[in-house]
Amino acid sequence: MAARFGTGSSRSAVTGAAAPERPAPVRRRAAGLGAAALGGALALTAAAVTPAAAHPGPQHRPQHGRPAVHYVALGDSYTSGPAIPAQVDANCARSDRNYPSLVAAAGRYASVSDVSCSGATTAEMWKAQGTNGPQLDAVTRDATLVTVQIGGNDVGFGSIIATCAGLSVTAPTGSPCKQHYQASGIDQLTVNVVKTAPKIAQVLRAVHRQAPRARVVVVGYPDLLPDDGVGCFPAVPFAAGDFPYLRDTEKKLNAMLRIEALLGGAEYADTYRPTIGHDMCKAPADRWIEPLVPASPAAPAHPNAKGEAIMAQAVTARIGDSGSRR
Repeated sequence: MAARFGTGSSRSAVTGAAAPERPAPVRRRAAGLGAAALGGALALTAAAVTPAAAHPGPQHRPQHGRPAVHYVALGDSYTSGPAIPAQVDANCARSDRNYPSLVAAAGRYASVSDVSCSGATTAEMWKAQGTNGPQLDAVTRDATLVTVQIGGNDVGFGSIIATCAGLSVTAPTGSPCKQHYQASGIDQLTVNVVKTAPKIAQVLRAVHRQAPRARVVVVGYPDLLPDDGVGCFPAVPFAAGDFPYLRDTEKKLNAMLRIEALLGGAEYADTYRPTIGHDMCKAPADRWIEPLVPASPAAPAHPNAKGEAIMAQAVTARIGDSGSRR
């Protein structure tokens, strides 16, 4: 059964967004990220970067007490919560128990606009997706808090999961998926992460441009597979050696998102660490991520209601007791 990473439909591994040209210094920085060096570089940088490293600029600080908070949530299906009751938008498979809804319920916000949509890539920040308009259209000058969880579909993790599940039967104790994506001598999934980085940077620049007073929080992806790398074939049909490979790929994606948040004047909410030990290999009572055949209402390889609640806790812990900067 094919599962999507942040989507309800099939997409190519790398999707471009019709966004403005990057300034020359930014292009040079993006070009300098080599695929071969990314694994070590991201690991070292991510270790050095804490969520608090994105310091507030003067324009974000409340001038007279606590201002009204206008919250906008952008994202893919990890944000929208497909199949989690109750679904309030059939086009985007959006749940009223997804983490933006829970964050909104925990705070006193003047307005909330959740435009997250299953299947979204960074391209859908600028273009409509069915009945969902371009997500960036929701980011107006009065927005004071914007959360962004995007990039999984740009990396192509849904098709990766399907490919790796299909290859697992050829060598269940080996690493056929890793061999497949490294057949050229370069890890294609690392390349996908590198190519996604400038797209995330473009999204953050657009958010800041449209909502210059907003506090912007990039939300990472939760722990999908056992953090210790020990698999659970055939319950989750990946070969033994591919569990750590796919785990490391997700960690590279999250490390890239953390770095782009820092470089893009945003903050980072870590949802991976608080979900360790509750991945799709765990027993139904203990897991917050459903496997490829879900036992609780959720999309395959996606958070269930408990997972969305934990991500909401990570976001609310990041923003404190209000969306304005403290």
